[in-house]
Amino acid sequence: MLFNSFEFLIFFPVVTALYFLLPHKARWSWLLAASCFFYMFFKPEYILILGFTIVIDYYAGILIEQQTNAKRRKQYLLLSLIANIGVLAIFKYYNFINDNITGLAGFLGFENKIPYLTMLLPIGLSFHTFQAMSYTIEVHRGNQKAERHFGIYALYVMFYPQLVAGPIERPQNILHQFHEKHSFKLSNLYEGLQQIVWGVFKKVVIADRIAIIADHVFANPQQHTGFALLLTIVLYSFQIYCDFSGYSDIALGTAKVMGFDLMKNFNFPFRSKSVTEFWRRWHISLYTWFNDYLYTPLAIAKRDWGKLGIIFAIMITFSLSGLWHGASWTFVVYGVLHGIAISYEALTKKFRKNLSKKIPSFIYNPFSVLTTFFFCSLAWVYFRAISFTDANYILTHLFTTKEGQSYFQLPAVQTWGVPDLYLGVTLTELFGTLSLIPLLLLLEQLISNRKNEPVISKLPATVRWPLYYTVLFLLIFLGVYGKNNFIYFQF
Repeated sequence: MLFNSFEFLIFFPVVTALYFLLPHKARWSWLLAASCFFYMFFKPEYILILGFTIVIDYYAGILIEQQTNAKRRKQYLLLSLIANIGVLAIFKYYNFINDNITGLAGFLGFENKIPYLTMLLPIGLSFHTFQAMSYTIEVHRGNQKAERHFGIYALYVMFYPQLVAGPIERPQNILHQFHEKHSFKLSNLYEGLQQIVWGVFKKVVIADRIAIIADHVFANPQQHTGFALLLTIVLYSFQIYCDFSGYSDIALGTAKVMGFDLMKNFNFPFRSKSVTEFWRRWHISLYTWFNDYLYTPLAIAKRDWGKLGIIFAIMITFSLSGLWHGASWTFVVYGVLHGIAISYEALTKKFRKNLSKKIPSFIYNPFSVLTTFFFCSLAWVYFRAISFTDANYILTHLFTTKEGQSYFQLPAVQTWGVPDLYLGVTLTELFGTLSLIPLLLLLEQLISNRKNEPVISKLPATVRWPLYYTVLFLLIFLGVYGKNNFIYFQF
């Protein structure tokens, strides 16, 4: 079920109302049933996959906790991890691996006879797999007690607000909340609904409107050059941000209405002054997952290597992070580019700090923000492009005309000409879409403080109500209601 669908408009209030009407002891079962229905709305039989890993991880957690023998504890942890990664490998990476085997076999003069699979990727598989793995890892580390209530553990994995696209929760944050009794609070209702509306606004008004342009250009990039490509990759940065953070806002708001607190997944990422800072603000739940379970253990294991060990850990972490996003080498390149950037920043940290002291902050800070944004926009070309051919074409034609000339070689009067700019929308629609970007940044500034905490309720009524009406007006007249999937559903 999509958050931006009519079905969810009915599902959410019904589930929430019955949740508070039911006695506390029955609420977990109602939420679990509702979450199963929510997931089965996409492809019913795939709930069996979740059921398989839920059973294994539930018993693995108990066995890990019961064992005093360190070797046995590790064996049960490995059993759990193999089951989860195995499911992920079969459904998400099987054909990708087979493609590479076929290519290698052809290069060596052999024929690959391994059959391909035609099954669809279960929606949100990477998200709930990583959440499930964090449970057994934390139990093994002694940071979380094994959950004895099977239904509660199943709800930890299946909780519908964040089931499909996160945030990827840790058991310490969410498991205990399913045991607690939540009373209906008007403050939670107001805060949650405001966050839901804000998330829907970012999705249907901004992300889905930009998608009209981005989908058109990325479908046939060779038909475009120069300014059209450059504008599209900048717009795509805002599309993916509004699409993904919009989902997270709806997830957090939906949970908040019922009294649950999920972790924040975004913290103004486009204000970052470095790529390292960007990843502390973007998809925070994934960044911290890889940091805690992969980067830190690798860095510790290779600490004898000095700085080389740090670089090694960074590159492995971001390469796998790229692969986590999709079964394609373009995603790996996306991760590698970020790994290279963060490695560079780690090696030049002292130099850049000294440089920042010599350059006025009103010059250094905006320049750092712009260069970080532009780097991320360029890296996202490999994230979004259909193939390496398309991605490389886009990156090599950002400053050329249809005739192949560089814009920097043309007379100033011809530079960045608009007549050949065709983006699948009218010029009026294009300007309307572009005007949404500064509006987004202004609204973010007004409704949240520097810690990304909502402050809209603290604004004076003369400011608050015009904001409400503006958002409502834009939702009605500019919203794109075509049941467009969220970008991160494919992961």
